[in-house]
Amino acid sequence: MNVRTSGTRTSVVDICLSGDPGENPPLPYNPAATADGLDPDELPDGLVVADETGRVVCFNVAAARLTAVDPADALGQPLDDALPLQDMEGRRWWQLTDPYGGLAIRTGQPERNLLLGGRELLVSARYVRSRPTGPVRRLVVTLRGTEARRRTELSHAELIATVAHELRSPLTSVKGFTATLLQKWERFTDDQKRLMLETVDADANRVTRLIAELLDISRIDSGRLEVRRQRVDMIAAVRRHVQAQTTAGQRPDRFLIRMLEPLPELWADPDKVDQVLGNLLENAVRHGEGTVTIEVAPSAPAPPERTSTGTTVTVSDEGPGIPEDSMNRVFTRFWRGSKRGGTGLGLYIVKGIVEAHGGTITVGRAPAGGAQFRFSLPVGTPAFMA
Repeated sequence: MNVRTSGTRTSVVDICLSGDPGENPPLPYNPAATADGLDPDELPDGLVVADETGRVVCFNVAAARLTAVDPADALGQPLDDALPLQDMEGRRWWQLTDPYGGLAIRTGQPERNLLLGGRELLVSARYVRSRPTGPVRRLVVTLRGTEARRRTELSHAELIATVAHELRSPLTSVKGFTATLLQKWERFTDDQKRLMLETVDADANRVTRLIAELLDISRIDSGRLEVRRQRVDMIAAVRRHVQAQTTAGQRPDRFLIRMLEPLPELWADPDKVDQVLGNLLENAVRHGEGTVTIEVAPSAPAPPERTSTGTTVTVSDEGPGIPEDSMNRVFTRFWRGSKRGGTGLGLYIVKGIVEAHGGTITVGRAPAGGAQFRFSLPVGTPAFMA
């Protein structure tokens, strides 16, 4: 969108970026510059600019969409009339902040929720002055919709609801059994006491795992997931997890381990590798069917290299697999492949751990028709050994 001044067509970007019109007159309109991406109408966020008198000189397409205001009605109008914003208490925003007559050291307003005719917008402003503490020559206002923030708030609310639901059951069990044992200890046999204490221990472990998952999610989202690299024997780790599954009651013949050696020396965080393997195997056992195959192999070298750059682990089953339309959501929060329990956070954490190591993880269909998860970890040699 462009405005005309003194018969010369001037780019809105020039108006937005220029300071004092007397000291820095707008440049002539340049179609090539606009084509190179300087047109405000191409901005994804709403842009409104007022001049030194407080009248609107720029009102881009995104601003029109967000405010439902016709740019022709806004251009040339006082900002307070063209954009009558109110805070959540119903106070007129421009009168409250007084950009032209307020503190001369103020440089703008941080983003906040404001109302415009019942619409909720995220609004921020910048005061452009010709010199520090000088008068405001341009008031640049950016507008954004609240959909993204609402989605984030909904995700947080869903996380809280999931956590509350997952905590309620084990904590109720722990409270019930401990209260019963304290009140009626003498009435139970040793076997009954042992069974109740084992149940309490299992539920306490469930709570501990959930808390660990929440901490991992927090670190992944903030980019603070730490990786403490040590030498990892991936084959030994896989065998250890298969042994844990058989000890828990799974048939030994349900698991098939394939090893393609020699493997490159792998440096990774052993606890987090265990977390990845444990989650993928548990998913295959819980949601899959038939034989669970775990293949450990060196990653395919990228030309012109002749040696492997890491280790690849593939976990597949012979169950119904994952529908094609769900594969792009497998590694998102709260995705559940079936109604057999779980928080829906495990694969999201697995992806975060693998990527924190600089690796990749994918999901697809196994040759036998079930789900197939494949993750690759780079060698990860520590800097002091390079």
